[in-house]
Amino acid sequence: MESSARTVAELIAARWGDHRPGLRCEERVLTQHEVAAGAAARAALLADLLPPGAVPHVGVLLDNTEEFPLWLGAAALAGAAVAGINPTRRGPELARDIRHTECPLLVTERAHLPLLAGLELPGVRILVTDGDEYGEEYGELLAPYAGAVPDPSRAAPADRLLLYFTSGSTGAPKAALCSQGRLAAAGQALVRQFGVRPDDVHYICMPMFHGNAVIADWAPALAAGAGVALRRRFSASGFLADVRRYRATYFTYVGRAIQYVLATEERADDRDNPLRTGFGTEAGPVDAAAFERRFGVRLVEGYGSSEGGAAIRWTPGTPKGAVGPAGPGLVVLDAGTGRECPPAVFDSAGRLRNGDEAIGELVNRGPNPFEGYWRNPAAEAERRRGGAYWTGDLFYRDAAGYLYFAGRADDRIRVDGENLAAAVIENIVARYGGAAAVAVYGVPDPVTGDQVMATVAGTFDPEGFARFLAAQPDLGTKMAPRFVRVVERMPVTATNKIHRALLRREGYACADPVWWRPPGETSYRRLTTEDAEGPLAFAKGPSSVRRQGLEPRTR
Repeated sequence: MESSARTVAELIAARWGDHRPGLRCEERVLTQHEVAAGAAARAALLADLLPPGAVPHVGVLLDNTEEFPLWLGAAALAGAAVAGINPTRRGPELARDIRHTECPLLVTERAHLPLLAGLELPGVRILVTDGDEYGEEYGELLAPYAGAVPDPSRAAPADRLLLYFTSGSTGAPKAALCSQGRLAAAGQALVRQFGVRPDDVHYICMPMFHGNAVIADWAPALAAGAGVALRRRFSASGFLADVRRYRATYFTYVGRAIQYVLATEERADDRDNPLRTGFGTEAGPVDAAAFERRFGVRLVEGYGSSEGGAAIRWTPGTPKGAVGPAGPGLVVLDAGTGRECPPAVFDSAGRLRNGDEAIGELVNRGPNPFEGYWRNPAAEAERRRGGAYWTGDLFYRDAAGYLYFAGRADDRIRVDGENLAAAVIENIVARYGGAAAVAVYGVPDPVTGDQVMATVAGTFDPEGFARFLAAQPDLGTKMAPRFVRVVERMPVTATNKIHRALLRREGYACADPVWWRPPGETSYRRLTTEDAEGPLAFAKGPSSVRRQGLEPRTR
């Protein structure tokens, strides 16, 4: 039966009296009733701990332990909001995130206490949920509220519930807002889309400080009354064992998580698992097909801007490589002129022929649930322009109205006056047999514009790679990477997304081996300091060397 709840608080309260297993974390199991009771106790504690007149925010600096969803439920019942704090941030940046979200209360665990040592956090009270002396104090604080009953009457759909940081290539992370109504509606929509049942188990292995795990995994489980199983931190080697142990039927992923799972040792019984659906982004068609062949589970790739301003849903009949059809209000616009881009034109091999004019920014001209950023009017103004929501993501649209992802707006590469989309090239290079992971991005050209650079994790044979590129029918003449960096493991962010900003910043000045294809040649050779100081620097002399960080240095 579909829930009619309008707030997350109502969804929490609905689990009161439900004694089925509700939350699994390692060896611990809480019933649905115990989850609701735990959220109610923490809500009552939160109400008493918040200073008078304080912004009702609670920072949560935790791995995926049972305390994270319990505090999400507590905030919902108390009419407060959770700010997910990224534990990979350090020093002043970490302090900035906590201060920026104005959290008078920070919930953490002993493992993260060293991160807080020496930080200036005036007015912030820290609760530590585990360990001997700390855990005892925490338990004593909660004990008086053990009899609390969840009361959803304090919550309204418009109440702020989540502040989750979205990162860009420049500037400090922005704290996007999500209300109780929006999160409840998102969960209910995913229940309908995937047919989530009360006897399902949602496996949450992506970090809960990120919107994906909460919005796409926890919320639909809550809306359906399904169970949740938590993995403290993502583990590719532990993925299948966890799925079997918890009898998980659904999971979400972002970034390179699927590649990491596929890199584990293949076994004959991999398809013996209860999974029904994987839902996420950035797996790519090659890895999605490999995952389905190996595990018997179809991955559903969707698109949704982190802030909620635009979404694309895959439907049957969606062409290979497309995300899905353009819904009402979704258009692809030229960011310079504001005019709609013409439809994509493909040749017989499926190669995009008019990328320079067809690729533009995805814009939502229709109603959308974007609720803004916390204390960041400039960032909001960048998203809301001319009465529309600008996603910051590049797409192109075919004549039938299907949309194809082409990367972030800052992933556009301009080579010899032609605009190329990094994501299009990346999907082609990902077919290379030696590649376990691929990232494509632009680096400055010594003369003008950009050159295409690829980072490949895996094995690399320069001659074989050149032959591979020559055999790809959909690789345009300017798409072939000028530089190829070879790494053992792809650098990623805390949410398993490729750390493109770092790769762009390092360029071809890095400790890893870099191969390059000199102008006019089709073969690759190792890049040397002499190359960087000669052929790559001739146009602008020392300035271009400094721009890529290739000053002479001791190796």
